[in-house]
Amino acid sequence: MSNLPGTPDGQVADATPLNWVDRFAPVWTRPYLRLSRADRPIGTWLLLLPCWWAVFLAAATQGGPDLGTLWIVIGCGFGAFLMRGAGCTWNDITDRKFDAEVARTRSRPIPSGQVSVKQALAWMIVQALLGFAILLTFNLPAIVLGILSLTTVAIYPFAKRFTWWPQVFLGLAFNWGALLAWTAETGRLQAPALVLYLAGIAWTLFYDTIYAHQDTEDDALIGVKSTARLFGDQSERWLRRFLVIAVLLMACATLMALVPLGNPLALVLGLGAAWAMGWHMVWQMRQLDKDDPDCCLMLFRANRDTGLLVALFLALASLV
Repeated sequence: MSNLPGTPDGQVADATPLNWVDRFAPVWTRPYLRLSRADRPIGTWLLLLPCWWAVFLAAATQGGPDLGTLWIVIGCGFGAFLMRGAGCTWNDITDRKFDAEVARTRSRPIPSGQVSVKQALAWMIVQALLGFAILLTFNLPAIVLGILSLTTVAIYPFAKRFTWWPQVFLGLAFNWGALLAWTAETGRLQAPALVLYLAGIAWTLFYDTIYAHQDTEDDALIGVKSTARLFGDQSERWLRRFLVIAVLLMACATLMALVPLGNPLALVLGLGAAWAMGWHMVWQMRQLDKDDPDCCLMLFRANRDTGLLVALFLALASLV
């Protein structure tokens, strides 16, 4: 195993402090769990939360949650962990040369020599198959959507090579669960889910632009494109635009789903999701120092709470 300065026992440089992988996982599993970003759980949350938004909002339109809703919530949790792991493994395979050139990423398992490319491919396949097994417990339209999502996952790692907007492709992949979970709950894809999906994409543009500001200098040296590099000194202005778009689309999705129900309390709680989302994103803007990598990473991780606030309000709306 190859260790780097500041990364004892193969720990990845930007791993969550005192994470369970580096503390408790068997030593032989750690490189594979690091490939899956199990030591950095924020990505699983960001993949999972649009699923929860959709299933709770859809449940509200179906007369409230039932045992099927509970399984979708749980199944999406396991699925998000597995598919985020498979996607990150694929990302690290395709980006291994770039990762070796960037200070924050050269400690990852492949460039640091902890795992070979063949081992990583095998691990990716195992995770994808387990995720597919969970997908098969949903209805057929949701299964079809789950299979189609692989297209966005496959394309995303290459986006930064041909567009200044790779964050759009991340948004397409990370928010697909909103379409899938809505369909799993209702049996069909409907307009509110599509608007919720667009809200999630705007949210992804917000948080991943913040995240990308950590690597602007290294990205410029190796020719990797990002919205952070594209926007430069205008980044805060663009972030405010994404904030407004995300909140408006979230409110629109809620209105489309809940107004026909004629339940004022559910509507107020649903709109509270958009309010809470906006409030938390405004707080992030007030804290942001895009030239401070530690601040950018902290705010990126804070988007778990942004998404959880939305899920909480939509869950309450589904129960009244």
